[in-house]
This record gives sequence, structure tokens and C-alpha cells, in this order.
Amino acid sequence: MTHYEPVIGLEIHAEMLTDSKMFCGCHVVDSVNAPPNSAVCPVCLGMPGMLPVINRRAVEFAMRVALALHCTIQPHNVFARKNYFYPDLPKGYQVSQYELPLATNGWLDITLAAGETRRIGIRRVHMEEDTGKLTHLDNGDGSLVDYNRSGVPLLEIVSEPDLRSAEEANVYASKIRQLLRYLGVNSGDMEKGVIRFEANVSVRPAGTNQLNTRTEIKNLNSFRALTGGIDYEVARQAALLAAGGTIQQATLGWNETRRETVTQRIKEEADDYRYFPEPDLPPLHIDPAWTAEVAAALPELPDAKIARYSSGFGLSAYDATLLAEDRPVAEWYDAAVAAGGDAKQVANWVLNNLFSLLNEQKLSLEQIPLTPAGLVSLLALVNNNTINNNTAKEVLADMVRSGRSAEAIVQARGLAQISDEAALAQLVRQVIRDNPTQLASYLAGKEQLQGWFVGQIMKATRGKANPALVNELLSQQLAARKSAPE
Repeated sequence: MTHYEPVIGLEIHAEMLTDSKMFCGCHVVDSVNAPPNSAVCPVCLGMPGMLPVINRRAVEFAMRVALALHCTIQPHNVFARKNYFYPDLPKGYQVSQYELPLATNGWLDITLAAGETRRIGIRRVHMEEDTGKLTHLDNGDGSLVDYNRSGVPLLEIVSEPDLRSAEEANVYASKIRQLLRYLGVNSGDMEKGVIRFEANVSVRPAGTNQLNTRTEIKNLNSFRALTGGIDYEVARQAALLAAGGTIQQATLGWNETRRETVTQRIKEEADDYRYFPEPDLPPLHIDPAWTAEVAAALPELPDAKIARYSSGFGLSAYDATLLAEDRPVAEWYDAAVAAGGDAKQVANWVLNNLFSLLNEQKLSLEQIPLTPAGLVSLLALVNNNTINNNTAKEVLADMVRSGRSAEAIVQARGLAQISDEAALAQLVRQVIRDNPTQLASYLAGKEQLQGWFVGQIMKATRGKANPALVNELLSQQLAARKSAPE
């Protein structure tokens, strides 16, 4: 029985976070919440005689992405008309790039769950304009069109057919989304459709290098849809070939309810779009000096951060990856270390304690008054034994809520740790004396009761006793009881 191997390439479409649209001055608005057709003009509505103008900021954003993906920026690139007729395209064509795109020949490394690293080729990165948004009426009587999104700058990232499973496609797409957010060019909000995937899928006998007839699954707007669509299509094609059938090149949709692909159009090639250079836009020339300027302004990217956190700070790969996942979190963590915090201690408190509080309150770091320096000052109180770890967690919750300093909270609430050795020694003696039954059990060999005694002492001090000192003093007094003559 022939074993078939998937061959997958992804096209990722991402709206760019510019203030204005790709070829006109209309403000980019939230296409979900803004009133329909409230951000349109004669240019983005395709009125006769209107002339487009290229958005320089959109070009810069596209260059950021291309450079981060190790692509070569083409100094000479051209916009073209991609002709097709659909209600969401008021002009009857989309202004895009085809033969001469902005950037080509890049790559992105991905790491799979098993730890394997794979390099995925990037064929091209190019710019175009987004289409309007159709809302189909439930009664089937027609569709409504909102052109607010029409003309919004859209970036398309086209991979080589280097992906071999839905898992790889998911990891690749997730990393692209992370990169777009790091670069500040896309919000990554998939619920609002600002990033969408299209998967080109074919199968071939395992061990061969041939490229067979493919199908394209359009407009996948979630990772669940992406993996579901690919898995279904791979299984469908493999079963069809095994039964002696042939694959017909087609554009497919994904039915999330039935979890299956559906045919939309048959055999769609580039020639079907009748590309030709956009006559209303001159060729776009990218000055090498501008490319160098954009490259120099790129932030430290996730892979570099993970490597620095692992090798420079000694963090585990897991902790380093979690901290580097979101740029605001990584920058907050870096600021805390720069403020004098121990890298490993800060990482532990951010990942375990601070994240827990944020998750409980459904907040992000940007929404709380706690500063990186504030966390470092709290940890300093722990390190100099002013407060213990449990008290510090309580103080952290107050800092997240109120924005007050750790020192002010500790002083106002009387939370300073009790480290007076004489006073604690007296308290230990008192607790031992007040619990003769437990003492007898301990002396009879039930040594785990030492933890019970510690709990009683901490309870008596409302958690403020220095735990290390309590354990030391308790061990001394219990050992003395053991060695005392009966």
C-alpha cells in the first residue's frame, strides 16, 4: 500500500497597522465595530478617474517583515491589477504585486514539539490592498457589503512548499503571527480577521520529490481551521489516489461545522487574473539606504531573545520561550533585570506569581500599575529577609491592584518579617510546651510532625516569622528534647 506524504505551502495575509489605507487617505478603522461604510472615499470605492497614491508607512512595515524573514528587498518592484469580479471589489480588480514583488528568497526556522528544527523557505513577501467585507443575509435574499476594509494595506507572505504536516503548518503560522506582532505591523487578532491563512495542499508517494496537483484552501481564519482543513484535505487526496482517482486543481473553502472542505472554483491559475502593471502607479524604487535604515531599527526578535535568555541568563529553554512569547512581556522582564533584579528570580516571579495574578484578573502587563523596578524592590525585601515569600505574594497582589510600593505596603500593614532570634526562640518553646501530645508523638519517631510545629508557629505570627530561622530554632529545641534524659 502506497504511503503518501503531504506537501504544503502557506499564504498568510495580514492587515498592516497603518493609520491610513494603502492607496488613499481614509483612516483605517475597526472593521468589526465601526459603522459600515463610514471610512470610505472615491479612491477606495473605485470611482472613475480617481488616482491612488502609495502609502509609504505600509511599504516600511512590509520591509520590516521581509527583513525579519531574511528576504532580499528588491530595489525595483511594481504594483499590478489582479482582475476578478466580486462584490467585495468595487473596482473589479485588486491592486497587488505579482511578477516584481517587494521581497523574495527568505526563510524562517521553526521548532516542532519533538524538538526538531526545520527551515521553511519564504518565496515572496508582497503588498496589496484588502477587499471589502460581505455579510450574507440569513434568509438567503442577498448580501450586504461594507467597504471600510476595502483598501486597507495587506501583506502577503508566501512560503515554499516545505511544510509536511498540519502540525508544521500550525507552528509556522503561529511563529509568523508572533513575528508580525513583535514588529508592530499587525495586532494578531484573528477574531477580527486581520490575519488569514490559505493552504496549498498536495500529496505524493513518500520518498519522492515530485510536486503533484494541489488544491488551495482559502480564508482560514483560525489555527483550528488551518489544521482541520489541511488534515481533511490530505486524507481526502490520499484516499482518492489510493482508489485510482485523480486530483483536480481547485480552490476550496472550509466548512467549520461539517469539518470538511468544499469546492468553490475549479483550476484557478495566475493567467485567470490577467495581471498587468497598474497604470495609475509608477514602479516603486527602494533606496538601499532606506533598506539599511529599516534593518537597523528592527527590534530584537523572539529567537534572539530566547538565545540570550538561555545563554546569558541561564534560563531553561521553556522559561525563555515563555518570556519571549510577547514583546511587551519580554521588554518588561528585560527592564526588571536592568533595574537590578536577579534574572532567574525575576523570571520565576513573573512566570509563576505575576502571570497567575494577571490571569485571575484577566489583565495584561500594560494594564497594571506595577513597574519592573517595583517588582525588583519587592524581591529585595525578600532577599534581605524583611518579608518572606508568602508575605511577598500577598504584597505583590496589593501592588498589582493599587500601584503602591512594596515598602509602603509592608510598613502600612505591619508585614515585616520577624527575625528576632530571641523572640522566636521563646515562641518555639511556648508552642512545644503547649502541645505535649504532638511532642510525645514526635519523640516516639513521628518526625514529620516537625512541619506541623512550624505551621503552628507561623500561624501564631500570622505568617511573618522568618521560616528558615523558625526551622533552625525548632530543630535545635526538638533535638535537645530527644537527647534530654528521661
